[in-house]
Amino acid sequence: MPELPEVEVTRLSFVERIRGATVVSVHTGKPLRWPLGCEAAKLVGRQVHSVGRRGKYLLLEFSQGWLLLHLGMSGSLRFAKDLPAASAHDHFELVTTLGTLRLNDPRRFGAVIYVDSLVEPQALKLLSRLGMEPLSESFDLQRFQVELRRHTAAIKQVLLAGEVVVGVGNIYASEALFMACIQPTTRAASLSKPRMARLHAAIRDVLARAVETGGSTLRDFSSAAGQAGYFQLEAMVYGRAGLPCKICNTPIKMLRQGQRSTFYCPTCQKR
Repeated sequence: MPELPEVEVTRLSFVERIRGATVVSVHTGKPLRWPLGCEAAKLVGRQVHSVGRRGKYLLLEFSQGWLLLHLGMSGSLRFAKDLPAASAHDHFELVTTLGTLRLNDPRRFGAVIYVDSLVEPQALKLLSRLGMEPLSESFDLQRFQVELRRHTAAIKQVLLAGEVVVGVGNIYASEALFMACIQPTTRAASLSKPRMARLHAAIRDVLARAVETGGSTLRDFSSAAGQAGYFQLEAMVYGRAGLPCKICNTPIKMLRQGQRSTFYCPTCQKR
């Protein structure tokens, strides 16, 4: 599943190339998770002003209105002037004067939703409950500590829930907890302030490095320019069950938390 780094990498790969483009036509394929919310022809003639991000949602701002795009479990975007013919898994296409933006989503858990404003009920329903943005100045340490005190669940589960901090997916939660030397089953509320501070810094560092390396390509993720990610090649614990820890040589272990695989070092993450 594309997580925050992959979504940010996707945004960065086409934001400047599509800025200022005018919509020429819009094509839809099989239904996605939710309906578009308007007639496709309504978007024709509008100009693309910017591409932002909130959590794992891309926010395409037009001269009037917004498109909210979510990649779901298996989605990816492409933006180019000359794309090949659409396939059976291409379910949305925004043709502009600067190129075509196309969503490919084999499992169709993604979404493309039009709203006139980001304060509309549909937009608020999707965006208002998201946690702090870990790569922005709003990722405040004190607020992070206060929010963790309110949760008695395992810290790994709290990170994945996205209510405290958004976008720390399965790979990056395992990596951040390793960097902070925190056992993934530790109750969030039981962490001391210094350990919370280490985790806060680790989340920033891991996600920033993931963006720098193009995200993680475990199956078929690539940016809107068609480039794969390489963060998985430098993972310290994720996907390394049974292999020696790169720090202490202890075999990396794997456990299941909420039907997700968690990887950790039993020596480096004792507490």
